[in-house]
Amino acid sequence: MSAVAAAGQSIAVRVASKTVEAEGVVGFRLVSADGARLPGFAPGAHIDVALPGGLVRQYSLCNLPAQDGHYEIGVLRDAASRGGSLAMHDAVHEGSVLSISPPRNHFPLHEDAVHSLLLAGGIGVTPLLSMAQRLAALGAGFALHCCSRTAARAPYRRRLEASSFADKVFFHHDDGPSAQRLDLASTIGRPAAGRHIYVCGPQGFLEAVRAAARELQWPDAQVHFEYFSGTLPAAGEQGEFEVELRSSGRVVRVPASLSVVDALAAEGIDIPVSCTQGVCGTCLTRVLEGEIEHRDLYLTPEEQAANDQFLPCCSRARSPRLVLDL
Repeated sequence: MSAVAAAGQSIAVRVASKTVEAEGVVGFRLVSADGARLPGFAPGAHIDVALPGGLVRQYSLCNLPAQDGHYEIGVLRDAASRGGSLAMHDAVHEGSVLSISPPRNHFPLHEDAVHSLLLAGGIGVTPLLSMAQRLAALGAGFALHCCSRTAARAPYRRRLEASSFADKVFFHHDDGPSAQRLDLASTIGRPAAGRHIYVCGPQGFLEAVRAAARELQWPDAQVHFEYFSGTLPAAGEQGEFEVELRSSGRVVRVPASLSVVDALAAEGIDIPVSCTQGVCGTCLTRVLEGEIEHRDLYLTPEEQAANDQFLPCCSRARSPRLVLDL
């Protein structure tokens, strides 16, 4: 079942424009297909997009939230993807009609912060672009650092350079002079009350930022992150176990070849899912008994250590059985 269908809601949108925003990156402006008002959203929100061929993928909204007459998303063409980005680039054109979910937000912005540091790795700039526009509209203190391999591959660079807050935007390119490279320690600095860090990008970029923040003793509550890609373990490494549904006492075997979500679906038990990679949190489920093997990128280390919830799309069990609050 697709994420859009599983949510029980879908919105028909038309691609009003498709633009090149950087080398390998296209932007899509989406408007309501029937002229109805689109649901409002806050910075950091994303939508599920049902693509040609049956795929469903998540894309962050990158426009100013006050512009609720349309949604904007940016998509990187990734040859190593599972087909979503290729479908968006090759099969979706101006005038195409797509089905999307209402916006959801697992990456909210603290608008009352004294200062917000936004750190983007490549296409990870998309939710941070929405945040930057909102913070600028509020007159709030912030800085946006955009990292990319080359200047030509920096998404939305032209828009940012032409923005009213261009003096708050800094670009860092792998192939540029060493003086413009991002120095994480000096950029992040020491923590202070009211200061927040937001980071989005590839896993290696996020882990580097989080490690630097921990070294500088930033509290976890002031460091916010969103992955846009997860890494699933090979099927042969996952092991077999059982899950028990507390409401009925029913026990379902989860073989090494299936996720918990898929094993339950095979028995007619559906859990709403979206990314299927442990990134978005849609399938978050309470665990009442058993030891969890967390393999997600959504829960914080403290939340994982609590051993009372997991992402059944990717996480497994260390114990022979997990008892789920289902």
